[in-house]
Amino acid sequence: MTQSWRDVTFLHWAVDPAAVAPLLPPGVVPDLFEGVTYVGLVAFRMHRIGWWRLPGIPYLGSFPETNVRLYSVDAAGRRGVVFRSLEASRLAPVVTARLFFRLPYRWAQMSVHQIGDTYWYASRRREPHQGPTPPRSRLGVRVTSALDAPTPLEHFLTARWRLHFALGGRTVHMPNAHPRWSLSRAELLACDEDLIAAAGLPDIASGPPDSVLFSPGVPVRFAKPATA
Repeated sequence: MTQSWRDVTFLHWAVDPAAVAPLLPPGVVPDLFEGVTYVGLVAFRMHRIGWWRLPGIPYLGSFPETNVRLYSVDAAGRRGVVFRSLEASRLAPVVTARLFFRLPYRWAQMSVHQIGDTYWYASRRREPHQGPTPPRSRLGVRVTSALDAPTPLEHFLTARWRLHFALGGRTVHMPNAHPRWSLSRAELLACDEDLIAAAGLPDIASGPPDSVLFSPGVPVRFAKPATA
């Protein structure tokens, strides 16, 4: 499977590993950096999902996405991510990802806007929900300085080459490959969201994120899932 991730904003909060361990699939544990793990809120534009060597789908395969993710490592030492939720604005990819991969995609009304060096992302879930209002997010960042080389923490948060998830009663991993991220630091202009709390992690984002990064994006290729 092929796709591109464009105009990517990464927000991360440090968290006690014990807070996220119960939310991971069997066979993986929190991946740690200097004794803590991280919760990520990542907003971007998905561009042209495709298969094999066919051209990516221009409309149904291109849409805004915002995901809540955790960091995992399996018994073989393979580091990856675990998605707690993935908001997407196209219903067909949401249904497909749920049906075939059992990934927690959610249909949402979403937008991404660029104004110079600032980027704004908005999301409001369309699906039935608990509580008086649907889970939503409004994020804004201003890109500041390009990074010649990421710090060890920035590498830990962004250099992830597989996804761990439960499928058919087993935990599997799906490898991916893409060029090195072109990263910049960014100034957080706004972060009004409750997607992280809705994903089972209340109070994590009550303060400012510990890391704010931006990338113009990368092309990505996924391999078939394999047992973790």
